Amino acid sequence: MTSQTSRRPHLSQLPADVTSFVGRRHEVAEAKRLLSHSRIVTFTGPGGVGKTRLGLRVAAEVSRAFPNGVRLVELAALNDPGMLGQTVAESLEVRDWSSRPPLDVLADHLKDKRMLLVLDNCEHLLHACTVLVETLTRAAPELRVLATSRQVLGVSGEQVLAVPAMNLPDRDDSPLPPQSLMRYDAVRLFAERVAAVLPGFAVTEDNQQTVERICRRLDGIPLAIELAAVRLRMLSLTELLDRLDERFQLLTAGSRAVLPRHRTLRALIDWSYELCTEQERLLWARVAVFAGGLDLEAAEEVCSGDGIARGEVLDLVIGLVDKSILITDEQTPSMRYRLLDTIQHYGRERLKDSGQESAMRHRHREYYRHLAARAVVGRFGADQATCFTSLHRDHSNMRTALDHCFATGDTGTGLEMATDLAYHWITSYYMKEGQRWLELGLAAETEPSERRAMALWAAGWLAIIQGELDTAEKMLAESRDLGERLGLERVLAYVAIFWGGIILYRGDTDKAIANYQEAAARSQAIGDPLGQSLAHLRLCLAYSLTGDSSAAIENGERCLAVSDAYGESWHRARGELALGLEYWRQGDLAQAVELEEGSLRYNRSVDDLLGVGMNLEVLSWIAATEKRFQRAGRLLGAIQVIWGEMGTPMASFAYLMRYHDACESSVRAALGESAFQSALKQGARLSIDEAIVLALEEEAPQEPAEPSGEPSPLTARETEIAQLVAQGMSNKEIAATLVIAQRTAEGHIEHILSKLGFTSRAQIAVWIGERNQAAGKPDAATP
Repeated sequence: MTSQTSRRPHLSQLPADVTSFVGRRHEVAEAKRLLSHSRIVTFTGPGGVGKTRLGLRVAAEVSRAFPNGVRLVELAALNDPGMLGQTVAESLEVRDWSSRPPLDVLADHLKDKRMLLVLDNCEHLLHACTVLVETLTRAAPELRVLATSRQVLGVSGEQVLAVPAMNLPDRDDSPLPPQSLMRYDAVRLFAERVAAVLPGFAVTEDNQQTVERICRRLDGIPLAIELAAVRLRMLSLTELLDRLDERFQLLTAGSRAVLPRHRTLRALIDWSYELCTEQERLLWARVAVFAGGLDLEAAEEVCSGDGIARGEVLDLVIGLVDKSILITDEQTPSMRYRLLDTIQHYGRERLKDSGQESAMRHRHREYYRHLAARAVVGRFGADQATCFTSLHRDHSNMRTALDHCFATGDTGTGLEMATDLAYHWITSYYMKEGQRWLELGLAAETEPSERRAMALWAAGWLAIIQGELDTAEKMLAESRDLGERLGLERVLAYVAIFWGGIILYRGDTDKAIANYQEAAARSQAIGDPLGQSLAHLRLCLAYSLTGDSSAAIENGERCLAVSDAYGESWHRARGELALGLEYWRQGDLAQAVELEEGSLRYNRSVDDLLGVGMNLEVLSWIAATEKRFQRAGRLLGAIQVIWGEMGTPMASFAYLMRYHDACESSVRAALGESAFQSALKQGARLSIDEAIVLALEEEAPQEPAEPSGEPSPLTARETEIAQLVAQGMSNKEIAATLVIAQRTAEGHIEHILSKLGFTSRAQIAVWIGERNQAAGKPDAATP
């Protein structure tokens, strides 16, 4: 099915600045000029020169020109060119569940979008990036691409901006007064970064020549300046300059030749490494195995031992943060850390030189293997949302661990991991990636085993969701055969569940019920609550199709009871969806609405697009039954676009399509073709949030006008979250206050920053304060 226009609101998912952005006025202006005339702009330059930071600043400043948003795709952690299309799709939050190639899905998704795509760190995937950019820009005439790379992409129409080092006074100029010297970007960056470690520092007549000489010694390279500024915790300006002179004198062997800039940076990183303690050097090298960042628990588990005690890791992490080696990320509930790309490459070199690379990659793999195994337990219980969020946050590390499994021939472990992550694949944007890992593992692990049997039903489930029923049937048949031969009750239970889905889709409801009953009995016998929940959910739906209302409600209630006993929510929401459908079928519309709305609120909180789509389906059917045909038509329009985005109508609920078709026919007949098409178009223009507001009949309160008289660009929910940001709440506190998932809170804040053209939470707080003052409200920060 052809993907239709996304109705998601204007999104600019750019990371907030951790430190101030300094200078680069000329480069920013030139980049904006190039973007206004060319669809493909590439920033080139050596590592450490500031390509990424400049790219993010330019993207933030031009974001208002792109109504479909600005999206960042970070490629540093990606090593497999074959995964590029899937990685871009994940970054764009494209949840296409069809079997089409990712690049085709992306081209279809972007074809009518006015969007800026920022591809960061392309140099190690140059050919794949070239093919992707050429394909997407041909398919999407309003798409702009901003790439950062150490090499040009070589794409037709590409405009290149060679990012220079930060500017400095000419060597032959007369000495400048401090105020004039601060107009140069390199000096200003140095001064600001020194002031961060030595409050009150300023460039004065007494120190200006030393400051200028330091910045010149560092060739104006931003990363070199940042690393050197940290040294002033321990050294005076003069001592810092002397140390730099000594180090570079050695590198040039006393010649008058100018040290190449890449060697300048290398010398600074070498010096930073040498100034670390032996344990800090070990930790620097070891954390370089991570992809996309890590938290303290991961550092303790993977990096301790052989010279670092577990209890010492925290202090060592703090030491590397203080030295600007590790960068903190405070946008998550638990503090996370990352290495800049240049620093990470250096760490990997040191790790390789130490002879510990193989051991550390093995420990990294084992840690994430166990994290995936823990997710099997966590996916059904009170910690479910935390479990899903944790896997999403560490997706790059999971991918790296899987890569290691297959690269080293440990395909059995790789297959086991891919199976354990089944819910990770289907609850986020990774369906095709999960299918790929499972196929790789199954192709390698062909001997009969429990591991293969489990992977077969997991892969079969993914195939069903993507509409590949014949493929799924073959996988489930082999899984069932293995289960019977090896006496694997759990395998037989899950095969029965998913086999029943195929049978139900093909119209044999009685046989499907028999499979679900078998699954429920086997799951209960082995004490598997997840299997019980799934079986009773499907029994509820199947019995509803036969008209056996009492059996449908009984099984729906059992599904809820099992979930409630374990504090579980995701399957519970599915159970409410199924019960709501049955109560609608019975004519108890009030009960049906209550159940569907409860399910929808949860599905909204975890960004479950399939769940949201199915809730909107049933609510449209209810509206048609109530003869609220205009509302039903608008909901059908919203639903039409959701299924278009996913590439498969209703996915694993496709056997309910008869109700959709009946609803559509009744609404068309009641409204007439012209009014029906008008209602569909109205619904199709809604964002996801707006469609949910329509479905829940939530009245959006009128927001006070801006002092200029212009309306607020934020929705009611976004305004509520902005007020909490202004009160100083963290994402975790906002999520707890509003009873939503933290990922949802983070997404809202990203939307707010994008809509307002801001880059920090502090700007949101100031904006809210001004609005409250204009409206005569107390300041948001006031208790």
